Amino acid sequence: MHSDSSNTNAEALHVSLPVFEPRTLHVDGASVFLTIGGDGPPLLLLHGFPETHIAWRKVAPQLSRVATVVAADLPGYGKSQRPPGDDRREHHSKRAMARTLVEAMAALGYQRFGVIGHDRGARVAYRMALDYPDRVSAVGVLDVITTLDVAERLTYATARQMATWFWLAQPPPLPENTIAADPRGYLTAVLEAWGGAAAIDPAAVDEYVRALSEPRSIHAICEEYRASDTIDIDNDRKDRDEGRRITCPLLCLWVEHGFAAQFGDPIAIWKRWADDVRGHAISGGHFMMEESPQAIAAALETFVAEAMPPIGARGAPKLSR
Repeated sequence: MHSDSSNTNAEALHVSLPVFEPRTLHVDGASVFLTIGGDGPPLLLLHGFPETHIAWRKVAPQLSRVATVVAADLPGYGKSQRPPGDDRREHHSKRAMARTLVEAMAALGYQRFGVIGHDRGARVAYRMALDYPDRVSAVGVLDVITTLDVAERLTYATARQMATWFWLAQPPPLPENTIAADPRGYLTAVLEAWGGAAAIDPAAVDEYVRALSEPRSIHAICEEYRASDTIDIDNDRKDRDEGRRITCPLLCLWVEHGFAAQFGDPIAIWKRWADDVRGHAISGGHFMMEESPQAIAAALETFVAEAMPPIGARGAPKLSR
């Protein structure tokens, strides 16, 4: 593993975060871009589509008062890169993405840590908690239920709201070519469809457009959605059939009257997968960290205090810088 440091404007989260340090780690045959800052137990933050780590820019500063915050670009998103795709999409499965991020945290010196994910990042987070119970001390999932539950509970009404999910999972190169032809137009359409157009500031939108303009990133994102449509569901089903459960504390936050809630009671659904579940609905829209940052920060700060071990406990050393 080796790391590089950089100080570009995009890497500074577009906000005043003087204690956050940008790094690029090379692990697991991939590169992971992240920013790190704060003091306390290590906490990995993962964004969703079509965002990057800067989706946490309004929440990370508050969390950095109680945790050492690591805000990463998901493998294949933003400045993080994945290996080329394969026929089974294993390289872009949530299992592979989780493994890469676990190795990145280990490279930072963190053998045990908490992880909070939103949207696609939440799917990586719960997979990480299932696959690495000895590494994940607590997990938060924002505005999702498991991929398998989505597949099994899908209705025509909810499918109509999931055009992006099914479109990006179509065979290459049609989705890639569509996005590449007009990245800003595609991203704007997604934000408008999901109610985020007015909630996300222009500087962040520009960064998301930049990230979505890279052909390699476009392909990796599409491959990640293809994995959700195939191998990710298979992995979820195998875990359920074998009785594997999430044993660490799990926080579930969802948008009141939002997409996740249409599949049923999110708390009840997650209790089928985890032993210790807590959570509640948040008012606002799907882009929770950007639309309701104070509510999200407060909920996560409480969760850190309740569920995460202090510095030095169970292999969570403070980062030496």
